[in-house]
Amino acid sequence: MPGKFSKQHFLNRELGQLEFNRRVFAQAQDERVPLLERLRYLCIVSSNLDEFFEIRVAGLKEQIRLGGLTTNPDGMTARQAFKKVSEETHALIEQQYLLFNKSLVPALAAEGVRFLRRTHWNEAQQAWVKDYFFREVMPLLTPIGLDPAHPFPRVLNKSLNFAVELQGKDAFGRNQARAIVQAPRVLPRTILMPAELSGCEHGFVFLSSILHAHVGELFSGMEVLGCYQFRVTRNSDLFVDEEEIKNLRLSLQGELPQRHFGDAVRLEIADNCSPQIAETLLREFGLGEDDLYRVHGPVNLVRLMGIPDMVARDDLKFSPFVPGVPNVIRKKGADMFKAIRKGDILLHHPYQSFKPVIDFIQQATSDPNVVAIKQTVYRTGTDSALMEALIGAAQRGKEVTVVVELLARFDEEANINWATRLEQVGAHVVYGVVGHKTHAKMLMVVRREDGKLRRYAHLGTGNYHPRTARLYTDFGLFTANEEVCADVNEVFSQLTSLGKVRKLNHLWQSPFTLHSQILAAIGNEIALTQAGKRGHIIAKMNSLLEPETINALYQASQAGVKVDLIVRGVCALRPGVKGLSENIRVRSVIGRFLEHTRIFYFRNDLKHDLYLASADWMDRNFFRRVEVCFPILDSKLKKRVLDEGLKAYMRDNTQAWEMDGEGRYKRRISRSTQWHSAQFELLTQLATPVKPGL
Repeated sequence: MPGKFSKQHFLNRELGQLEFNRRVFAQAQDERVPLLERLRYLCIVSSNLDEFFEIRVAGLKEQIRLGGLTTNPDGMTARQAFKKVSEETHALIEQQYLLFNKSLVPALAAEGVRFLRRTHWNEAQQAWVKDYFFREVMPLLTPIGLDPAHPFPRVLNKSLNFAVELQGKDAFGRNQARAIVQAPRVLPRTILMPAELSGCEHGFVFLSSILHAHVGELFSGMEVLGCYQFRVTRNSDLFVDEEEIKNLRLSLQGELPQRHFGDAVRLEIADNCSPQIAETLLREFGLGEDDLYRVHGPVNLVRLMGIPDMVARDDLKFSPFVPGVPNVIRKKGADMFKAIRKGDILLHHPYQSFKPVIDFIQQATSDPNVVAIKQTVYRTGTDSALMEALIGAAQRGKEVTVVVELLARFDEEANINWATRLEQVGAHVVYGVVGHKTHAKMLMVVRREDGKLRRYAHLGTGNYHPRTARLYTDFGLFTANEEVCADVNEVFSQLTSLGKVRKLNHLWQSPFTLHSQILAAIGNEIALTQAGKRGHIIAKMNSLLEPETINALYQASQAGVKVDLIVRGVCALRPGVKGLSENIRVRSVIGRFLEHTRIFYFRNDLKHDLYLASADWMDRNFFRRVEVCFPILDSKLKKRVLDEGLKAYMRDNTQAWEMDGEGRYKRRISRSTQWHSAQFELLTQLATPVKPGL
């Protein structure tokens, strides 16, 4: 359909991902955000950067190593992209630690939340730390002196380690110069000191400070000249040759332990580390100067993520709330099947509760009329009431089929464990399709009613994960619509059998029809506009990268179609470029909750076609995953999705960022006295605040 556009019309993916992290970092900088939440945002940036290095930067380095000169749609080679990424990441991390040390630490101290540095410990605090070291830390440590008999140890991915410079002879009369001390992962990285000793309500000591203070105890009779914390980040993308393996689960179980020892891609060290030690570490890990990050503070800010939960100060956190429940199922013990038969039910998380989804499957488990349950599992966590219900259903003799995606990145181990438990109780467990991750969010229940079998379905934009349902924005739809349920059943049949693809009634599905249907819907808006009618597209997603879709949007803009894009993360499209994309606007909303909904709206000559999906507009989602995109058919629910999922975000003038044609973002600041925050308004509208004391 669309012609090809020049590489200058596309933005780089890795640089776009860094732009997203800058927007998250802005939340940590924002003094209007509660103080402990600002600390949490700072940790989220570090967590995001960890995964960025483990996957995206690792991929760039691998391309460079193989000598490939292939370019992305933006025209950058891997080497060019890596150089730019390194420069920008160094700048971002420097800003992170500056904010931590100069703003957050003093502000927290003023509120009685202090990080007690070893240079400021009094005698009583020193005694407590010493006792803690000998009691809790030293028995777990194994210092390793570096010599021909003790080569450099294998260092786990993202673990805390110390490089120690020594002087003197050891117990065997050997001159030792250097040693490595690895901090066991079972030890907490921040330790709460008793209030009577810390002098404040919440006084924390870093494990790194404790080790620094007493590392000499590990090297009796020797002098410690220097002790420097360091951390290495490794390539964490698993390699499984799906064409060669015979059992995906067994192959993954063998591959997972090696994730901790992939090729190094980044080295973080204390800023006071000697040049000699830094050079030694870079050489050991096969890294260059561009891979070295000197930091002023803990080398792993992610480990401070638990601090807000350890501090009982609600005034320094976001206000708690109780998620709402639609009226039709609000009554305790409401019959989910009866309610769904009356009409489709829409849930908007986290403003509305995820509990009805759990109730639905638990009722299906205990209902003697339910004969079968089918569900896809991408991410569900290590502790899941949904998975326990499926296990219970299988134990009761119901036909339980679970499509478990074993290659859900960083959730592989949890999914393997659930697959094993499900198989043990007789459930049918399949691992999707070789070469295509199963990312669709589907749940179907088959129930015998009046002598016939009736199907009920739940379709969602997010994972079946109760914890993230409190943190991510997502939609979920319950329906008993026979045609939609028939489509869901057909997708399950594709995943478990080897049959041919059949035409679906309503669902658009990857890797078969989703991409072509999206292009056709965009093309339809172009045709309507060229016929003198009004064309309008609104799409909300996590990422927009697929070149052909971007080309189609450019053509839509040139034809006069109004295009509004709400893209949380990476967007490779350049908006507002004269002659190319004047009619396209791109915004990103960053707030208390992680925006995760995928919503696609096409005006279609006032038919107002509206779809929810599990898929972003990326190559992998269109062509290398099993995804579903489902319509909202009920007019009232369609209006809800338009109002809550799209219009509220287009109206936002406090948490929205607008993107320019160079990929830069500017925070939307209201010029009027009336401010709008989509997330705040939806909380007010759909949830109930928890009053103090209740």
